[in-house]
Amino acid sequence: MAQLLEGARKLGWVLLNAFLRFIFVFINNCVAIPSYCLYCILLQPLRIMDSRYFWLIEGIMFKWMLAMVSLWGWVAGYTVMEWGDDVRPLSEEEAMVIVNHQATGDVCTLMMCLQDKGTVVRKMMWLMDHVFKYTNFGLVSLIHGDFFIRQGKAYRDKQLIYLKDHLDRYYRSRDRKWIVLFPEGGFLRKRRETSQAFAKKNSLPPLTHVTLPRLGATQVILKTLGPQQENGSLGKEASTVHPSQSGSKHKGLQWVVDVTIAYPKARPMDIQTWIFGYRPPTVTHVHYRVYPIKEVPVETKPLTDWLYQRFVEKEDLLAHFYETGAFPPPKGQKEAISRAMTLDPVRLCLIQSLAFASGYLWYSVLQYFYCCLF
Repeated sequence: MAQLLEGARKLGWVLLNAFLRFIFVFINNCVAIPSYCLYCILLQPLRIMDSRYFWLIEGIMFKWMLAMVSLWGWVAGYTVMEWGDDVRPLSEEEAMVIVNHQATGDVCTLMMCLQDKGTVVRKMMWLMDHVFKYTNFGLVSLIHGDFFIRQGKAYRDKQLIYLKDHLDRYYRSRDRKWIVLFPEGGFLRKRRETSQAFAKKNSLPPLTHVTLPRLGATQVILKTLGPQQENGSLGKEASTVHPSQSGSKHKGLQWVVDVTIAYPKARPMDIQTWIFGYRPPTVTHVHYRVYPIKEVPVETKPLTDWLYQRFVEKEDLLAHFYETGAFPPPKGQKEAISRAMTLDPVRLCLIQSLAFASGYLWYSVLQYFYCCLF
């Protein structure tokens, strides 16, 4: 009887906690997202006069928006342990980030672990499934200039044309540095069976913890944003100039940052977990491996082989992690060293307080104008 009462008490606390978190997140969205949009509208004259400063301010607000998502996880005890290469020195250089995709929580994990990587978050462009356009954060991503891609053979060719046009129009003009994509093109649980069947048919390695990546978006990004090609690979020192930025030169992509996300016991976290917080405190593990862009081929067959090899390596990394609870050490080292990612709780609380203050400010302003008009 005592055990039943204890179980009921714990269940009641979980439900109450989930309900209170949902209310908080709901109110958070109701004040933060409209405030972000209204500030962007208010700053349109600055965008006309000097777009660089507009996108600088917008990028800071965008990073704050992602910091609020990080706060949802941090309060629930969801943290990140980082492994592999240190990507902080690359925060001011241009990079393409490729990530394995297991659930909607992957995006939240990246929002959290990139918060302490300099200006990366505010100068970042995301490639996400078009479904994310219709989420609460979709409007913010549209203003920021992220790209929403539709999956499926019927859309593939047109989407790649749209992607190239989007990169030409927005990447340089908004001073973006990192571009993030999920080459698998979908969640692991949805694509694993199809991927394994394709691998078997084409004598490719069978993968369990990841799926075979798709080439299209990766190739478009490399050809559009990469430096001048040298012998089928991307050069290192060539510069590219965007028409709208006279006098401003860009080296193009300099790095590929290969990110592997691992969840304890191979249990991915979704956005609902971040919102309701019903899972006990969890440490998500993120492994980084950096490749110079000059090592990356751009022609279809070599790039396909190179990209497949990256995901075979991800398979090995994840297999080792799920067996031992740690990623394997780099070549030449006996032990892998992990780094606990830390967030500044004072900063998070200040950003959250600013969001609520902005919400109240805009409510008062709009109410005043409404009363004047009616």
